[in-house]
Amino acid sequence: MAAVDRSLVAGLPMFAGLAPAEQDELLREARSIRYPRGEAVFDQGGKADRFFVLLYGHLRVEKTTPQGQQSVVRYVSAGELFGVAQAMNLTHYPATAVAAVDSIALAWPSASWPRLIAKYPSLAASALQTVGSRLQDTQARVMEISTEQVEQRVAHTLLRLAKQAGRKVDAGIEIDFPISRQDVAEMTGTTLHTVSRILSAWENDGLVEGGRQRIVLCDLRRLNALAERSTDA
Repeated sequence: MAAVDRSLVAGLPMFAGLAPAEQDELLREARSIRYPRGEAVFDQGGKADRFFVLLYGHLRVEKTTPQGQQSVVRYVSAGELFGVAQAMNLTHYPATAVAAVDSIALAWPSASWPRLIAKYPSLAASALQTVGSRLQDTQARVMEISTEQVEQRVAHTLLRLAKQAGRKVDAGIEIDFPISRQDVAEMTGTTLHTVSRILSAWENDGLVEGGRQRIVLCDLRRLNALAERSTDA
């Protein structure tokens, strides 16, 4: 297996502060894996035998309820640590991660986790930041579903995704991975019909531009105003 080029990871949070020799040592235990679009990196309920850093691409994280209802809970972007079940004292993955586009990840064996976080505090700090950030995101979504109208929830979700993985295009800010209206519905706790109605109206008003699994935010000011408007209005 070819060694991973240190320059590909030197700027990532979990490698920050490490000397080049330490980065090389940490990388020696990693395996680089390609995941074609649509392939699962791991499945919900599967044994958490590895943890990962995404080098390239985007992943869609899905969770299935005991009743069989599936929902998209978040997306993972390049540079993020993920699959760190060990950091939450879990032995099995709590969700499924699927490549939204062709992606590449670094994988380490879970058995190495206790030793690696003891030796490299930046790894433990990165894991803590990752878990904390996702907890905050989950809490925000719960509050939105509990207190906000559907239009507000959709606006908040699109703005979060654009902040996480937006790229500037002529029409505005494009969410830089394939995302369907069904995905948006699952992330906002509503129906495909409702999301389609809202996005179609926004397209007519020039707020967004759509396409097949493509969303461009054309008017951030008005979308922010929709997201932050009072529920009493």
